[in-house]
Amino acid sequence: MEYSFLPDLDGWTALRAVVEKGGVSEAARKLHIGQPAVSKRLRALEECYGMPVLERVSGRLKLTVAGEQVYRFAVQVLDRHVALREDLQSLSRGLNTLRLEVTVAIGEHLLPDLLMRFSEQYPRYKVASRLGYGRQIEARLETGLADLALLEAAPDHPDVMVQKWMEDELWLVCGAKHPLAGAELVPVEQLSGLNYVLREKRSAVRDAVDRALQGIGIQNIRVALEAGSTDTIVEMLMRGKHVSFLPHFAVQERVDDGSLHRIKVQGFRIMRTLWIARHRDYLNHPVAEAFIAMMRGQEPATV
Repeated sequence: MEYSFLPDLDGWTALRAVVEKGGVSEAARKLHIGQPAVSKRLRALEECYGMPVLERVSGRLKLTVAGEQVYRFAVQVLDRHVALREDLQSLSRGLNTLRLEVTVAIGEHLLPDLLMRFSEQYPRYKVASRLGYGRQIEARLETGLADLALLEAAPDHPDVMVQKWMEDELWLVCGAKHPLAGAELVPVEQLSGLNYVLREKRSAVRDAVDRALQGIGIQNIRVALEAGSTDTIVEMLMRGKHVSFLPHFAVQERVDDGSLHRIKVQGFRIMRTLWIARHRDYLNHPVAEAFIAMMRGQEPATV
């Protein structure tokens, strides 16, 4: 089969950089090359496909219909190349490094202890951890860019295998100065009248809260503020004006020391499962096996 007519990686890299950085000059800085070199690579890409991939609309470069397809394919190919390089580097290191991805809440509150315990039990193994949103992590699992993931929602993909890790409950909490700080139990009808500060939309915690409230017929609540960090929300709650639903594991210590108060709701709880996820094609990874064994409290293997 003839391959000489196919584009090289430089063209795909230039297109991706232009799209994701917003222009040729920004792409040039990202790639550490001159603007003429970026333009040359884009022209070569268009000559290869025989049609434009970018067009200028109102002074800004945008993908054409063909460019949309080329861009999506370029991202997949480039990501797979990165994964291949990391796989080969792992082979050269004897598969002693784990590429671990975790959601933000898990990373902020559970990951430090896990990493310390793992380092003590398996000193010869290394973990390269990274925090992200659930959907981003799922995409990296699906494309082989991660070996193991700890998630707050189970991925729905045929190539990703999930295992239950632990149960968690989202607690309704407020600061010690909030009017409900002394309340032990409130009626469920009161939920719609409270002022909330919540995690941002599309986060795992927010999705779980929205589903649970809709399940009892509450479609809208007063969300005064949104934040991308559980710790940021806790700081806001301590000022006494809002309430929030947050993971039990993230606020237990604050509730115990009295800086936060747990508000129990009559007949209403938000329960969920935390998950371990792996790609089915990468199950024979010794560091992943060791990490899972450590999480489950099994005896460390000899390494």
